[in-house]
Amino acid sequence: MSEETTEAEKKDSASLLHRLGHLGSTIGKKTPKKKSTRLILQGGFAFLIFGFLVLTVVTQWSELREKGVEFNLIWLLPAIATMLLYYIFSASLWGLILRSMGTPVSSWQTQKIWAQPLLVRYIPGSVLFVLARVLMAEKAGVPRRVSTAGIVYEQSISIAAALTIACYFLIAHPDLQDNPLRWIPLLVTPLLVGFLHPRIFEPVSRKVLKALGREPLPTTMSFRAVLMIYVLYLLVWCIMGVGVYFAARSVHFLDIGDLAVVAASQMIGFLAAVVSAVTPAGLGVRDAAFAWAVKVTLPSGSFGVGAAIAIAVRATQTVVELIYVGVVTLISRRNEGREAEDVVDLIEEASQEAAG
Repeated sequence: MSEETTEAEKKDSASLLHRLGHLGSTIGKKTPKKKSTRLILQGGFAFLIFGFLVLTVVTQWSELREKGVEFNLIWLLPAIATMLLYYIFSASLWGLILRSMGTPVSSWQTQKIWAQPLLVRYIPGSVLFVLARVLMAEKAGVPRRVSTAGIVYEQSISIAAALTIACYFLIAHPDLQDNPLRWIPLLVTPLLVGFLHPRIFEPVSRKVLKALGREPLPTTMSFRAVLMIYVLYLLVWCIMGVGVYFAARSVHFLDIGDLAVVAASQMIGFLAAVVSAVTPAGLGVRDAAFAWAVKVTLPSGSFGVGAAIAIAVRATQTVVELIYVGVVTLISRRNEGREAEDVVDLIEEASQEAAG
C-alpha cells in the first residue's frame, strides 16, 4: 500500500513539473483572463522604502545643506555618458553568452532584446523582466530554454563579479566588524562561478529541464568562456562604478580617492536588490543599501547625505535607462519599419501574461 502511494505521489509530482514546463513554453502565446494584485502589493513595499529615503532628505534638508549637499549638475554629463557605456557593454556580454552557447544573435538584435525589457523591471516582480527578454529572444530565433539558461549565466556571473568588488568593502566596513556574516562573500563568489562549470551546470540543467518535460540544452558554456565573461563583468561593473561616482559628485563633494568606495557601495546596492527581487528594479531596497554603504566616504557619516546621493544616483540611472531604451527603440523602428515591435506593446504583453 505504501509503495503504491509513493508511486502515485511521484507521478503527481512529475505531472505538476511537466505542467509547469508546458506553461513556461506556452506563456505569451495566449491571452490571459485576469491580472494579479500581487504587483500592487510588491510595488507599494518598494515605494514605501524609497519614500522613506525621500522623506529623510526632505525633513533634514537644512541640515544636509550644512553638511555639504549641493547640486553641481555639470557632473551629470560624464555620469550619463559612462552609464550608457555600462548598458551597451552589458547587453554585448549577454550576446556573447548566447554565442558561447551556440546560439549567436546579431549585435543589434542583442542590444534590442536586452534594452527594451529594462523598463519592465519597474513593474514589480523579476519574472516580468525575464519573461519579456525570453519572448523577444524567441522571436530572434533563440529557444526559450537557451535564453533562460543565458539569463542564469548572466545573473550568476554578474553577482559573482559584484561580490568580488564588494568583498573588501563588506569585510572592512566599520558597521560590520562584529558580524561574522561579512566573510560569506568569500565563499559565495567561488561557489557561484564553480556552479557554472559544465560538469555541474550541464547535468543540473538537464535534470531540471527533463523534470519540466523540456529538451536539454543544445550546449553549455565552457568554463574558459565563463571565466572570460566573469573578468569582463568585473570591468563592466567598474565602468558603472565610475558613472555612479560622477552622479554622486553632482550632489556632494567626493575626493577622487573615494571612487573605489563609491563603486563598491553601488555593488552593495545591487546585491541588496538581488536579495529583494520582488521590488521593481530594486527600488527602495537598492537605494537604502547604497545610502548606508556610501556614507562611510562622508566626513559627517550622515545617512541623510547618503540618501540624497542615492536618490541622485537613482534619478541619473533612470534617465540613462530611458535614453538607452529610447535610442535603441527609435533606431529599431527606423531599421525595421512597421514590423518593429513597440516597447510599450512589449511591456503590456509581458505584464499581462505574467499576471495571468
